[in-house]
Amino acid sequence: MEDVAMTTTQQQVVPHITDDTRELRQDSLFLQIPQNEKFLASLPAHTKIIQRDDLKKYFNLNLKIIGITGTNGKTTTAAIIYSVLLDMGYKVALLGTRGMFVNDKQIKPKGLTTPKLIELYQDIHTATLLGCEYFVMEVSSHAIKQERIYGLEFYTKILTNITSDHLDYHKTWEDYAQTKLNFLQTNENNQCIKIINLDDPSAAKIRFFPNTLTYGIESKGNFFVNAYSLNDGIFAQIGLRMSNKVQSQGNNKQDSTYTSDIQSALLHSELFGLFNLYNIMAAVLAIKALTDESLQKICDLVEQFGGVSGRMEVVSNNPLIIIDFAHTTDGMEKIFESFKTKKISVVFGAGGNRDKSKRAKMGASAAKYANKIYITNDNPRSEEPNEIANEIVSGIDSHQFLTKIQSSLKIILDRKEAIRQAIKDLPKDWVLLILGKGDECEQIFKDSIIQFSDKECVREILQKEQ
Repeated sequence: MEDVAMTTTQQQVVPHITDDTRELRQDSLFLQIPQNEKFLASLPAHTKIIQRDDLKKYFNLNLKIIGITGTNGKTTTAAIIYSVLLDMGYKVALLGTRGMFVNDKQIKPKGLTTPKLIELYQDIHTATLLGCEYFVMEVSSHAIKQERIYGLEFYTKILTNITSDHLDYHKTWEDYAQTKLNFLQTNENNQCIKIINLDDPSAAKIRFFPNTLTYGIESKGNFFVNAYSLNDGIFAQIGLRMSNKVQSQGNNKQDSTYTSDIQSALLHSELFGLFNLYNIMAAVLAIKALTDESLQKICDLVEQFGGVSGRMEVVSNNPLIIIDFAHTTDGMEKIFESFKTKKISVVFGAGGNRDKSKRAKMGASAAKYANKIYITNDNPRSEEPNEIANEIVSGIDSHQFLTKIQSSLKIILDRKEAIRQAIKDLPKDWVLLILGKGDECEQIFKDSIIQFSDKECVREILQKEQ
């Protein structure tokens, strides 16, 4: 990982600010947040307490912040925006699940999708001092609920989709969905551009909010698809309809009329799947709104984007083996739908100490689409792996699934062994999908954390077989 050094003139001294009593120093400023209010009474008498609104006094946030939220697609959409803006010559920062990147160099490793408030302000401050014009970030539902983005003025907000996830934290679907919608419905200023997926029923309800742009494949909003093919990547003929306000004088009275400017372009990408077409559309619409570059130029630059590690990543072409981070029912189904013309073998599990309600649904989804299923460990954490596996199996209609020609269901909790067996059993011209962990490089168990990468595991197995 490369460091991005700042010159003396770029550096700006920021006092030590913390929201954690364990990190207090003699010179610290203590940030009061809802989560630490109960500790205020126990602070040393000399401690200077500041409020969240005070943070802007200490940090330079003078750039355009683009926030992407949604159940699926945040990482890829953010990465496309970051990549294309860099190719256009802008200075850009990217913060999300994969860490923090500034001007094509990684400066922070993986962490939370959205860090805690102080760290986030520090990250934006760093990007500003490094000359960035844009700060592209993923925004998790946890961060919205816990007010970890408090006080930030977003230039653009994007909502990719809302499907069931994180019910271990939100408890109900309604709370989870409303949390995502709150991100767009909260306007720091009336100029914030909001971009929504018109094909998502939850998002469509806010289409008439001020400064809202829409995209869709089934629905024709501002950004739409006339025709597309998903064979050997993505090819689409797309259109963009933007309304322009025109002022006219008549009888000493000024009238406003609107005209529609329709642009069209051809889009090609090596990415797989309908869901990636959605991700590309969200990114292209955002870039168009940010830069006003020609639609075709943006699409041409998207073609150079090679994808995100661990997201629909082709690890082997012969046999065809793909890894992906999909760990929700909707995410899995989008992957499966991308391979309708092939027989599918799938390896997956479910995370422990997380939303249990989705496990049976994930099993049902696999049974609907796959011909061979290998249930294994994801990150079981403190839960018993066998119990997690059995909850997944409970969603599989055994009779319907096992009557498929050449179908099979196996529970192999050792993930490496499950992958090895799936590769060994893989018939020619099938596709093997290894889902749930993407580019993660460790597995979390009750009493240990081990180094493990799906990608390296596949490569090691294939190399031994040569």
